[in-house]
Amino acid sequence: MKNELTQPITALKGVGKETAAHLYELHIHTIEDLLFTFPARHEDFTLKDLADTPHNEKVTIEARIESEPTVFYTGKKNRLQVRVMAGRHLVKVVFFNQAYLKDKMELGAIVTITGKWDRGRQTINGSKFMPGPHTDAMNFAPVYALRGKIPQKRFSQFVKQALQEYGTTLADPLPAILREKYRLLSLQESLQALHFPTDHEMVKQARRRFVYEELLLFQLRIQALRQMRLADEKGRAIPFDNERLKQLIATLPYELTNAQKRVVNEICRDLLQPIRMNRLLQGDVGSGKTVVAALALYAVVTAGYQGALMAPTEILAEQHETSITTWLAPLGVKVALLTGSTKMKARKEILAKLAQGEIDILLGTHALIQPDVIFTQLGLVITDEQHRFGVAQRRVLREKGENPDVLFMTATPIPRTLAITAFGEMDVSSIDELPAGRKEIETHWLRKEQMTAILRRMEKELAFGRQAYVICPLIEESDKLDVQNAVDLYEQLQQFYQGKVKVGLMHGRLKSEEKDKMMRAFTDGDIDILVSTTVVEVGVNVPNASFMLITDAERFGLAQLHQLRGRVGRGEHQSYCILVADPKTDEGKERMLAMTETNDGFILAEKDLELRGSGDFFGSKQSGLPEFKMADLIHDYRILDVARQDANELLQSQAFWQDETYYALRETLREAGVLDGERFD
Repeated sequence: MKNELTQPITALKGVGKETAAHLYELHIHTIEDLLFTFPARHEDFTLKDLADTPHNEKVTIEARIESEPTVFYTGKKNRLQVRVMAGRHLVKVVFFNQAYLKDKMELGAIVTITGKWDRGRQTINGSKFMPGPHTDAMNFAPVYALRGKIPQKRFSQFVKQALQEYGTTLADPLPAILREKYRLLSLQESLQALHFPTDHEMVKQARRRFVYEELLLFQLRIQALRQMRLADEKGRAIPFDNERLKQLIATLPYELTNAQKRVVNEICRDLLQPIRMNRLLQGDVGSGKTVVAALALYAVVTAGYQGALMAPTEILAEQHETSITTWLAPLGVKVALLTGSTKMKARKEILAKLAQGEIDILLGTHALIQPDVIFTQLGLVITDEQHRFGVAQRRVLREKGENPDVLFMTATPIPRTLAITAFGEMDVSSIDELPAGRKEIETHWLRKEQMTAILRRMEKELAFGRQAYVICPLIEESDKLDVQNAVDLYEQLQQFYQGKVKVGLMHGRLKSEEKDKMMRAFTDGDIDILVSTTVVEVGVNVPNASFMLITDAERFGLAQLHQLRGRVGRGEHQSYCILVADPKTDEGKERMLAMTETNDGFILAEKDLELRGSGDFFGSKQSGLPEFKMADLIHDYRILDVARQDANELLQSQAFWQDETYYALRETLREAGVLDGERFD
């Protein structure tokens, strides 16, 4: 059955070399690819009575042609005009630049027309013309994302042919027992309903079936992977010295928040288990993830193991080294830093000590994954801002020990509603509380015409000895987007302040060494204003920076805006974030308002998810989540919860592994590289 669906698209009548080439550009190579290229949307062509249709609404009518069509030409443009009788309404219909329709319009003929209804002028501005009376089959028309490669009608004909010739060979991954339980359409029925619906209900039922299927497979995948990890990667218990850990906590210059205490306990419980830790630690900007990481590293050191922490930038790695050394060096813990800038002599010395077990904790950047970095007893690997590293890089560091415990950290909060369900392969810890006494950053949304006043306000802040970030989305001028660019803004600020303040420029096209040099100059206070693109969004800690100006803020997502704002408010001074934006969309306005209403990254993550949907929010490359054709993790959360429960029950049942009923479902998972045919015990 599967073999027939994997036949090349050229097996269909009418698909020659040229058409096939267009289909290949749409990633359609086989019959299966074609059938599972779902419509981007469906257009409603249900008949409506003009008397009930509001002004400027789209309408579809069945009408009789009452006049000879007339075409008016203006240069290369044309306008076709014809009068038709729709029920009791004699109306004018106008088509722009479609003069060819004149030959299809016969006096007295019955036709179907779609367009916008101008009630005042009793005119329809036509968009679609179909000879002949309206039929139920016309009610709902699929619209595919074909990028102009092939006409919609022709594409539909190929889909129809494929369904007729190969539809019966489709193996439905959803067994009848599940379809009956939830009253779901079969696979063949669902494809028919999506590609050729006669009403909205058909589309709704087809979508419901595919959403459940996608989410069930997703949940089976992550739960199966979790079981495989528990079975295959036994790890080892790390019997750390709890008393020494408590003593360290007692000597910290501040008390841990309740959230930090909870997360430390969760990590400690993992360390004591003979199963490898695979935990994601998410915390808002400034929530105190670094001290939690330091406590976890110290715990493994008290048990005779080594720890490693990898950060995406040298500056962030250096900041970690400063903090962790301050806390742990007085306890006799040997901490070292290894980056691309480490001098050869120092590097050799660090590597020699590491290999001899004389270094307890190694911090660094990608330099940690080089082949000559050898640990004697690696017990814990921490990756900071884990989405900035590839899967392969994270694996290389993990493989430098014998199944070490793994902790990922991120300052991009995942909405509470999804953290556990979406990341079922990992355990998730959340620091959802900021340290006491932290001043909230005042956030204001202003317009571009207020820029002079904003710069004067920033000048006052600089006069107090503070520093400021100025962020913009582009590096150089763009013909396509009317947005402020970093180079332009840098020059404007120099002109505006006329040498009274020192302005620096940093962006993504600078070499790493140049970026680090500029960032260090800002950190050391040699620069008053740092003009930058988004390269400062992760981890940079400059307590003296108290003013954040983000130009063209509507160009950024909520999560990114919140990360950028988190670069200020890290010291004792009141901090400010100014969003300069003229959003054209309601969504853009909602983002700006949300930023002014809360400093809570978790609340903003929920809002971001609500505005963008889970596909855009996560981004498959960043999160490792699949790209769903139908499902959305937020809008379909009820189905997601049902799918999670069903997946858990299936994986625990003998029937799933043995019965023919579940064969197609098992095969689908096996093709995804999850199952190897054995049950996990």
